[in-house]
Amino acid sequence: MADGVRLAIVGATGAVGQEMLKVLAERDFNIKELICLADPREAGTKVKYKGEEFTVKGASPDAFREADLALFAVGTDISKKLAPEAVKRNCVVIDNSYAFRLEEDVPLVVPEVNAGDIEKHHGIIANPNCSTIIMVVAINPIHVAAGLTRVVVSTYQAVSGAGKAGIDELKDHSGSYLKGQKMNPEVFQHPIAFNLIPHIDVFMEDGYTREEMKMVWETRKIMHCPELAIAATTVRVPVFRSHSESINLETTKELSVAEVKQILSQAPGVVLQDDPQNNQYPMPLYTSDTDEVYVGRIRKDISTDKGLVLWVAADQIRKGAATNAVQIAKIVVDKNLY
Repeated sequence: MADGVRLAIVGATGAVGQEMLKVLAERDFNIKELICLADPREAGTKVKYKGEEFTVKGASPDAFREADLALFAVGTDISKKLAPEAVKRNCVVIDNSYAFRLEEDVPLVVPEVNAGDIEKHHGIIANPNCSTIIMVVAINPIHVAAGLTRVVVSTYQAVSGAGKAGIDELKDHSGSYLKGQKMNPEVFQHPIAFNLIPHIDVFMEDGYTREEMKMVWETRKIMHCPELAIAATTVRVPVFRSHSESINLETTKELSVAEVKQILSQAPGVVLQDDPQNNQYPMPLYTSDTDEVYVGRIRKDISTDKGLVLWVAADQIRKGAATNAVQIAKIVVDKNLY
C-alpha cells in the first residue's frame, strides 16, 4: 500500500525485537501504524522508534486485528500460540522462532536465495536459524554455479545467540577467571570465558545437537535440495557478537579459487574479504552491526578433487535474525502479499 502498512512487532522489548526496530528505522520502512507487543507483564513499557516513544501492549490474539503484518521475535511456544491467531485476523506473520520452519506449507526464506517462495505463503513465513542464514547466503551462489554435493560446516557462535543473559555471563565469567574466582555457569552448560563449548541446544539420539540438525534440515529446504549431504558441528565461543563458520564444500563441477572469488564478488548480500597476505579475512569483531555475510580464506580442499574451503562471518542478530525478517517484510509489502 502506498500509504504504508500497519506493522506489529511481537517481542518488541527483546534483543531481536529491538534490532528489528533499528533495522526498520535505518531502511525507512513504510509504516502507517507501528504496534509494539510483548509479554503482558511488560505492558506499559516504552520503546523508541525514530526518536518517538511507543507504549508496549500485551500480546494477545485481538491485538492483531489492527495489524496487516507482524514480525515475531519470541520463543517457539508463544509463536505456536499467537501466530495462528494473527493469521485468523488477516495478519501475515514473519516468525523468527523454530515453530514453523519445517512445516510443509510454510515458506522458509532467505531473500538472497529463495525470495520466490514468499509468494507461496498461507499467512506465515518462517525466518531460518541464524547460522543457517549465514551459511546459505555464502554457499548458494556456488551451488548455482557448480552444484553442491556435500557440505561440512563447523560454527563458532557468539554468546549473544543466547540473548542478553549470554552476554552478561561471558562478562561475569571473564572477570571471575581473571581474578582467580570460581565461574558459575547458568546460561551455558560450562564456563564460557576462555573456553569453547561444543554443545548448543539439546543432544539428539544420533549424537548431533538440534542446532546442528537445524542447519541440515533448514538448508535443504531453503535451497530446494532435499538430498544434499550436510554435516554440522556447532560450537559456542567466548565472542560477544557475530557468528563465524568454517565450511567445506564438494561440487559437481570443479571450480578454481579465482572462479569462486568472482562468483562471490557478485553475489547478493556477500562481501568478499579475501586477502590473507595482508591479513584481510572475515572476523566477528568487524562484522558486528552489519547486514552482509563476509566470506574469505577461500581455497581448494586438498583432500578431494572438487572441494572448496571457506571462512564466513556475519552478525547473527542482524542478518541472522532481524535484517532477514525485515527483508522478507519488504518483499511482502512491495508485492502486496498481505
